[in-house]
Amino acid sequence: MSLRRIGTLSVGLLLAAYSSLALAQAPAASRAGEQPGPRATPRRMPTPVTALASPEVHEDRRVTLRFRAPEATVVQLVGEITQRRGPLPMTKDADGLWTITVGPLEPEIWSYNFRVHGVDVIDPSNPAVKPTPPGAAMSSFVQVPGDAPAFYDSRPVPHGEVRMLLYESKAMGVTRWLWIYTPPDYDRSGDAYPVLYLLHGNGEAQNGWVMNGRANIILDNGIAEGRVAPMIVVMPQGHALQGANVGPLVRIAGETSMFSSRFPKDLLEDVIPLVEGRYRVKAGPQHRAIAGLSMGGGQALGIGLTHPTVFGYVLGYSAAVGGQFLNIDGEFSAESLKSLRLLWVSCGRQDFLFQANKDFVESLRQRGIDVTYRETEGAHVWSVWRHNLRDTLPLLFK
Repeated sequence: MSLRRIGTLSVGLLLAAYSSLALAQAPAASRAGEQPGPRATPRRMPTPVTALASPEVHEDRRVTLRFRAPEATVVQLVGEITQRRGPLPMTKDADGLWTITVGPLEPEIWSYNFRVHGVDVIDPSNPAVKPTPPGAAMSSFVQVPGDAPAFYDSRPVPHGEVRMLLYESKAMGVTRWLWIYTPPDYDRSGDAYPVLYLLHGNGEAQNGWVMNGRANIILDNGIAEGRVAPMIVVMPQGHALQGANVGPLVRIAGETSMFSSRFPKDLLEDVIPLVEGRYRVKAGPQHRAIAGLSMGGGQALGIGLTHPTVFGYVLGYSAAVGGQFLNIDGEFSAESLKSLRLLWVSCGRQDFLFQANKDFVESLRQRGIDVTYRETEGAHVWSVWRHNLRDTLPLLFK
């Protein structure tokens, strides 16, 4: 199934789930003598074309958000878009339309929510949303463009495909989804490809690296420029959950931690054999990489460093290691890691995990383990991880 089809399904499901809320966002008819508001039309079933204009990105890189909630008395703007100044109060007009303008903002993709009486909701007029598994709040995205296309913007280059694959997880006992990127010309070339296993963070799902991180577009652009080796990228669900929309909801007994004890077995014994049996891939650690962000970064380091005969490249972005997270330092030896082609750890200086990552790297170096460490600006946000992926993809499979 192509990414365009996946996007259509996702938006359709979202519109159905929020139909009543979307109706409230249809602009009300103007009263006699009044100037029409943003896309003011007679009250009717809204469409994406006639929906309330939110977000609205201005030429000076300010952003206006609008939310219709006539009966609400408190609505605030929260999320990355506030640049750590939130919650920011929104202003209500006589028709129940709440509005706020923020910025100017740096060119980037910013997440946000409307907080209505303490409950965070998405922007019903904006189809760009951050997908999450059960129990986590969804967010909306707005992109503030720069003077030139960003590395995560689609360009007129050959595009790979993102495929959805259902599988029966013996480790979990449920049916689960994989999202799999195949490079341009995969179906025509007949070539075998190396594989990157790319893991998402806590509170996200297998589609996070595509929907939130634009990994497929970053790969398309990098491959077209000759900086990135064509590869298959496998994106599994890192939480111990049944796949969404496959049947009645099943919760896996005994799973209470962020880090599932079943996930390493699911990846090693279910996912990798399935991928290597279904797709044309190159076998051996020199052709396998594992990377992840936050929770997925901890999983990538934990699984990769304890299985150096499986993965030749191990990468953690803002990895959840140390303290209350994964403590994996004593589970592998320096001798066992001599065959690794790359061990990478990176973290933003404003990230709450910065010191934990720095301490982890220092511990590795004290044990004589070769590690590439990068500090960047940024907090625990997707703007950091998109850059991490862009910067590390050229290091794989060369």
